[in-house]
Amino acid sequence: MQNGFADSLVAVLFFVGATLGHFTLTVRSHNGWYGSALHRHLTDVIQVLHGLIFLAGPVVFWQAGPDLRPLLFGPDVSPWDRVLGTYAALCWPVGVFVLPAVTIARLRKRCPALESNHTETVDLVAELGRRPAGTGKYRLLTYLPGNQVFQLDVVERTLRLPRLPPEWEGLTILHLTDLHLCGTPDLAWFERVLERCRRQEVDLVAVTGDLVDTLEHRRFLVPLLSGLRGRAGSFAILGNHDQWHEPEAIRAELCRAGLTVLKNTWQIVEVRERPMVVIGHEGPWLKPAPDVTNCPEGVFRLCLSHTPDNMPWARRHGIDLMLSGHVHGGQVRLPLLGSLLVPSRYGRRYDCGVFREGPTVLHVCRGLSGQHPLRYNCRPEVTRLVLRP
Repeated sequence: MQNGFADSLVAVLFFVGATLGHFTLTVRSHNGWYGSALHRHLTDVIQVLHGLIFLAGPVVFWQAGPDLRPLLFGPDVSPWDRVLGTYAALCWPVGVFVLPAVTIARLRKRCPALESNHTETVDLVAELGRRPAGTGKYRLLTYLPGNQVFQLDVVERTLRLPRLPPEWEGLTILHLTDLHLCGTPDLAWFERVLERCRRQEVDLVAVTGDLVDTLEHRRFLVPLLSGLRGRAGSFAILGNHDQWHEPEAIRAELCRAGLTVLKNTWQIVEVRERPMVVIGHEGPWLKPAPDVTNCPEGVFRLCLSHTPDNMPWARRHGIDLMLSGHVHGGQVRLPLLGSLLVPSRYGRRYDCGVFREGPTVLHVCRGLSGQHPLRYNCRPEVTRLVLRP
């Protein structure tokens, strides 16, 4: 009786540990591949394959049972069973030790560049008096219980930047990203959000890509973004979704709205009578990467990069502040664990918030929307950054 109970307990513990490890490795592989610059249809295939592998793991591990020794060391074991046993043996410590250690490290991590963080949450369903589900092909997802896709976090973050000139004390930047115009949310929702943005008086406006998800909705860019002005300038770049929908036409619409479209280039702007280098980085999808070899030395460098994966590039080229979107904060964030599916080569490292590595401070905004209107514990976001030396 006791031996039977012990065997059952070992089986359950093995199953849970191996399954958690399998989930961890599968999600990490998915994020890395999905964050790469592959063809959009190939990334869709990779996403489906990872989903199937994700679901198959628990079934296979349960059939394997608690005792791995015959699979690993038995003389009459098929090559498939030996591979299965080896993989399960590798997954177990990942689920039991690596995943908890990484989770604890993420919970304890603090960025010294972030001085303060204030959030106002706005329920736009209540403001509009209706649910702005629109006509997008995934609009029914907005009716799922607890979905926060129509709530908005209006965030103000104060950042300490080591090389910010004293004259720029209190410099403000409105960071807007990932509108993903596709019919859901509908136009009225975006109009209400952008109306709030236009009321903010800021020095700079930065729009960091993924603006449209259909050719039809490109026409909304001018009415939505017109009047979005920073005292020293308003800048925009494109993202990976924009390259699928006639990027030059999108750039033309942004110019009509009064934004300076950087592409993969840089320019010098005067901010409070001091120069600032503003750089656009639309890679790895739109190439080539910006050439900054002729940028003046000793001048503050602001980079708009759609993906936070360009952080190593930013460190190498002395970027002081990089603004990114793309990963949407994961869209679904679990208690303690946080984000899961993050389209980045670095997994969940730069999912949202503020990060500092070397000379570079990175701000990753969760964005306003997404191709799939799902938001749990990860509301849409627009951010006002206040910079201090």
